[in-house]
Amino acid sequence: MAARYPLLIIVIVVLIAGGIFLTDRWVTRSTQSQLYSDTATIPVNKVGLLLGTSKYLGRGKLNPYYQYRIDAAVLLYKSRKILYILVSGDNATEHYNEPEQMKKDLIARGIPPERIFTDYAGFRTLDSILRCKLVFDEDRVTVISQPFHNERALFIANRNGISAIGFNAQDVTGENGLKVAVREKLARIKMLIDLFLNTQPKYYGPRIIII
Repeated sequence: MAARYPLLIIVIVVLIAGGIFLTDRWVTRSTQSQLYSDTATIPVNKVGLLLGTSKYLGRGKLNPYYQYRIDAAVLLYKSRKILYILVSGDNATEHYNEPEQMKKDLIARGIPPERIFTDYAGFRTLDSILRCKLVFDEDRVTVISQPFHNERALFIANRNGISAIGFNAQDVTGENGLKVAVREKLARIKMLIDLFLNTQPKYYGPRIIII
């Protein structure tokens, strides 16, 4: 009887690993036709949804994911492939404000302030995507982030009646990139659970029209 327990554990581990692998492949393959890395081929959309992240890593080191997303948003706007940038990120505390920091850096790069809108309740990718439609009244959007993040964001959009494409910011390699890649596999499982449970954003609030 006791001999069955190791076998059961192995079966459970294989099933979990298989589920993670298949979910990852499903998300990636189902969104590939919506991803762009070249401004010459990407269609024009009114709004670019820039997904937030922290500017700095530990010890004040600049976060490359942040920098590359800013670069991508600026490139897309200056190529006239978007008219407005909606910056969506975490503003959980008085001293941590992703959207405001990104807005400042976009302005410093030449984006007119009146062309930037901020979503301070984009605590998760799910929140950012759903609030884009339900709060900012935009159901056609260009998502701006790294490829792996765009894939997950587009998967959410596709299942919520949002016509979205993704513009890929430069990805990050090395140890930092590997850690994020591992976390992303688990984030996709969590995303499926949220979609199954019809999880809603933490906050909604009054409608804001981007004009």
